[in-house]
Amino acid sequence: MEPGYSDIEACAIDPAAPLVLVDVDEVLAQFMRGFGVFIGRHGFELRVDRFALFQNIYRPGEVEHLDLIAGKALFDDFFRDGADDLPPAEGAADALATLSTRAGVVILTNAPEHGRLARARWLKTHGFDYPLVINSGPKGPAAAELVARTTGRAVFIDDLLPQLDSVAASAPGVTCFQMVSDERLRPLAPSAPDRHARIDHWPHLRTAIEASLFK
Repeated sequence: MEPGYSDIEACAIDPAAPLVLVDVDEVLAQFMRGFGVFIGRHGFELRVDRFALFQNIYRPGEVEHLDLIAGKALFDDFFRDGADDLPPAEGAADALATLSTRAGVVILTNAPEHGRLARARWLKTHGFDYPLVINSGPKGPAAAELVARTTGRAVFIDDLLPQLDSVAASAPGVTCFQMVSDERLRPLAPSAPDRHARIDHWPHLRTAIEASLFK
């Protein structure tokens, strides 16, 4: 799919309410844990050696990671057949439920188009039944379009520094927070605390979001 986004036209946003834009993988869902279980069933193993995906997939006993084409095929198969098994991030559902009483919540996720139904089903099953926008590539343009629909304050939460920078560039009025839910990835994740606050626990992140949105 070409870089871009879908579903925005149908995404209802209160024009006067604050807005929370939130990523899924390693923010609401522990993607690496679910993906690791999935590839294990196919004879591969996930070694969390770096803040990356395909470079962490190995055949047992080998020292070179799986080639990127084979890794991408596993990724596509996961979104087709295994994405229902992702464990949710601890405290995320409760935090968003609390925030949603005073703010709009939109899920802004990068996922392959063929994984749309599985992603929507997973979100609803785990208490994240909010409007969903499927994005491809940088999230800044989609975030800017969504934020333009409200006069309230807005925040964006993602695990990836390039996505946080993208939103900051396209929608400079948005407060960006970095969150990495998998404790194995936390020490490996590139961060820029001078640009984006990094808060890896949802109860603390919720407090920071509330301070930003409702001050």
